[in-house]
Amino acid sequence: MNEIIFLIEDAPEGGFIARALDASIFTEADDMNDLHQKIRDAVDCHFEPSNKPKIIRLHFVREEVIAA
Repeated sequence: MNEIIFLIEDAPEGGFIARALDASIFTEADDMNDLHQKIRDAVDCHFEPSNKPKIIRLHFVREEVIAA
């Protein structure tokens, strides 16, 4: 695996929720710096060093509601 993709959403209580698409990895963080560190830590814990992805891609998903 050369790359792993995380979907990033705003958490209802504030901060961020991150979920990997092709692996069972989930983490939460209060701010962007914390999010980056927690995702790196989670990837390090999930993969053996020889199988660890070289790139971590973050895809931000934001839901917005507007009046009709």
